[in-house]
Amino acid sequence: MNSLIVFACLLATAIAFPQYHGDDDHYEHHAPPHYSFEYSVHDGHTGDIKSQHETRQGDAVKGYYTLKEADGRTREVHYTSDKHVGFNADVKHSGHAGHY
Repeated sequence: MNSLIVFACLLATAIAFPQYHGDDDHYEHHAPPHYSFEYSVHDGHTGDIKSQHETRQGDAVKGYYTLKEADGRTREVHYTSDKHVGFNADVKHSGHAGHY
């Protein structure tokens, strides 16, 4: 799950920066990125339960994801990121850990 978030952030960063090939006549300007996405998985057979929602307006990204941990607890992470403050995450766990 974390690798998916890292990949999405790297992809968004690569798309956000203008392409410059050393010649002003070939400078490509891209508009600031704006997107919103969400998904969820609830597989009762495997126990894979997770969801994510993220939005981006220019350099500001905010979102959250939840997932069912192997010990039965639920992890919920709310995060924000921008070019001035950087990445910030608030991680919370709910439920009781057990042997599953």
